[in-house]
Parts: sequence; C-alpha cells; structure tokens
Amino acid sequence: MFAYRMVYEQSLNLILKAAHLYYNCDVPQVEIAQRLGISTPTVSRLLKKAREKQIVRFCIQDSYIECIKMEKELKRLLGLDEVIIAPINEDNRNDPEKIKMSVALEAARYVQRIIREEDIIGVAWGRTMYYLIHFLNPSQKTNSNFVTLNGNLAGLNVELDAHSLVDRIAMAFGGTRHSLFCEALQRDKETAACLKKKRTVRDVYEQYNHITISISGIGSLYPRLDSPLAQIQYLSKEELEILRQANVYGDLMLRFFDYEGNECKTPLSDRTIAIDFETYRKIPTKIIAASGAFKSETLFAALKGRLIDVLIIDKALANALYSRALQSA
Repeated sequence: MFAYRMVYEQSLNLILKAAHLYYNCDVPQVEIAQRLGISTPTVSRLLKKAREKQIVRFCIQDSYIECIKMEKELKRLLGLDEVIIAPINEDNRNDPEKIKMSVALEAARYVQRIIREEDIIGVAWGRTMYYLIHFLNPSQKTNSNFVTLNGNLAGLNVELDAHSLVDRIAMAFGGTRHSLFCEALQRDKETAACLKKKRTVRDVYEQYNHITISISGIGSLYPRLDSPLAQIQYLSKEELEILRQANVYGDLMLRFFDYEGNECKTPLSDRTIAIDFETYRKIPTKIIAASGAFKSETLFAALKGRLIDVLIIDKALANALYSRALQSA
C-alpha cells in the first residue's frame, strides 16, 4: 500500500490533474478521488506536492498585503489590542455605503470570533451596527446577555435604534436582551433623573457595570459635522451650537467628547440616558467600527481618551489615522 501511495505522489501527471480539478474547476477533493481512482487523503497530499513543486502558486494582491502591514503599524503606534482594516473591492472604493458595509462585515466576524458564553455585550445604535448584525451567522449560539448602551432616538428609523438592534443580535446568538425603553435625550435633567430611578432603567444601568464587550460606531463633529445625530435632525440648531462652542470632536452613545477624549459637560449631559464614560472606559473590550478618512481626528481624540481597544476601519481612514499618529509621535 505504501509503495502504491508513493507511486501516486510521484506522478507529475496525477499531481497536475488533481491541482487542475481542485483549483481551476472547483471540484471537491472527495469527487477528485473518485474521478482519479485514488483516496481522498492521497488527493490532499497531491495538492500539497503541487504547492511544494510550485506547480500551483498563490499571490495576494499588494493592496491587501498593505492592509495587513498597516494593521500592525497602527496597533503599535496607537497601543490598541487589535486593528482590522476591511479590504475594499476596487468597484466599491467610491461608495461610502458599500465601504461602511465592508467594515461592518469585518466587525461581525470579529465579534463572532471573540464572543464567549456568559459575555455581556453592550450594543449602540446606528447604521454600522445595523449592517453588523445583518452579517452575523445565525447558527452560532451563545448564552450571552445583550444590553443597549443608550436610550431610543425619536425620528430615527426603528431598525437603527438600539433596542431594535439588541433584539436582533440577541436573537442571532440566542441570548438574553436588556433594553432601555425610553428616549435617550430627555426634555430636562429633572425628567432624566426621575427616569434613572425607575427599576427597569436601573436594571439596565446595573448591567453596564458588568459589560465585557461593547460594539459601537462613532459620530464625527470635527473637522466637519457628520454625526448621524445631526443628519436625522435629532438635535436642534441651538443644541448643535452648544456642542460647537464646547469644542466637541465626536460622540459615542450620545456622550460627546473633546480633542482629548474627555466628555464635554454641556446642558445635554444631564438630560442623557446612556452609559457614562467612566463606566464605559472600564469595559475590557471596546470595539469601534468606523469608515471615512474624515473621521481620523475624531478617532484620534477617542484614542487619547482611552475609549477604544479594538478598531475596525477602512483603508482610507487607516491611512489618515496613520498620518495623524505620526504627527504626534
């Protein structure tokens, strides 16, 4: 038997046939074995021989190799636990929505790799989160808890709101959800304070102290106003002016931060129903998924404020963030 196997593996013609069927014709190894009258393990060894003899060569495009190198550099420069750069097809490079979807796909795959039984996952709102949950594999089940990081947003497409997203992600993983069924921005601080005393809200706030992983997008308010909060006209012109005067750079879960990544204390702060930054910073794994080179200043500010552990971005944003990091090195 051993001698026959050696004969098969020394046959260049057989190696070529196996390699052609597998790599050019997408024929499964089991079927190749049947066609060639050999065993499946022998097919596997023939394919290995094809690689060793360089009959088959693999080439990764330079642009994708650059992504891998950039990931390592950004991880080193920014002191992050992980950086993932979403590869973007040439056809989609000028389509912001397709780029956002690519970033969300990589974020979904990352979450699926790291999630464990009994994890408590904090989930924010937004379109990136919507796409992320859409890309989750429904067959992967974990006994995890999922909690909204902020209240609801009036006027927002219900599919993008935090409680809807938590429902969907909990359903995808087969876990338990904990939602805030109240408006994220109350009309005054007294109403917000009263709400926080309600048991249903207190229970969610208690979950915040035990979150192991958080997932969020990030809103940019500098150098240009690109936060979804402005796009859906959730904030009034007067409120946006307050944020501008406070030198706000970005927002996470309706918490606004400055160029150092510290929360900007404004009249909006006490009206907000959402996780606070002090509690948020204690989360062991804080994942931010973002796209668009214009967000580099916002992300750099968030990084200075220790608001990110894992960064998942597109190539253009990676390049802009790399340049920004070198300026401060």
